[in-house]
Amino acid sequence: MQERPFDLLNKSIGQQVMIRMKNGNDIRGKVTSFDIHMNIVLEGAEEVDDGQTKAKLGTILLRGGNILFISPVSL
Repeated sequence: MQERPFDLLNKSIGQQVMIRMKNGNDIRGKVTSFDIHMNIVLEGAEEVDDGQTKAKLGTILLRGGNILFISPVSL
């Protein structure tokens, strides 16, 4: 059975991910929820630059239309 995008997002709930935004920013945090538009809520979110924390953002909502990709983070 082939996995669909929402299947992968479901598996990401409670996991750390790295998200690249259309403006080039990288955001790292734990996925708590998402909706059909791929709007994603992250907990403990941080803006990251070259692997280093640039700013702590806390709990945030990222608009799905501004996301380029989502990648799992290995800790």
